[in-house]
Amino acid sequence: IQREFYDFYRTVRGEYTPPGSSPNVTTHPTLSSTAKFMNFYPLSDIDSISPRSLLFVTGDQAHSREFSEDAYAGAAEPKELYWVAGAGHVDLYDRVDLIPFDKFTEFFTAGLAANATQPNW
Repeated sequence: IQREFYDFYRTVRGEYTPPGSSPNVTTHPTLSSTAKFMNFYPLSDIDSISPRSLLFVTGDQAHSREFSEDAYAGAAEPKELYWVAGAGHVDLYDRVDLIPFDKFTEFFTAGLAANATQPNW
């Protein structure tokens, strides 16, 4: 897992250091980041998103795919879980050959059309 993230965040694929800054300052999490991350549970209110459509996209090789499965299981309808063959977690950040743009287009086209007829809460 660490190699996958290193290959993204510590190489030109994902590392960004603003001009005049040191990579040692801008590419490492702060101590407060860890506490905030540990206190955040992204699935706590997932069932309240309905009736808005949800699309979960995960690589079938992703170490994190179980989180997508858990989110899908906890979400109310309408929902869809879409698997990207051969993709790991960070592959879906920038590997345009793997990113399912057609699926996103289909999802947003259908979802925006459906939501246009529902009240805006």
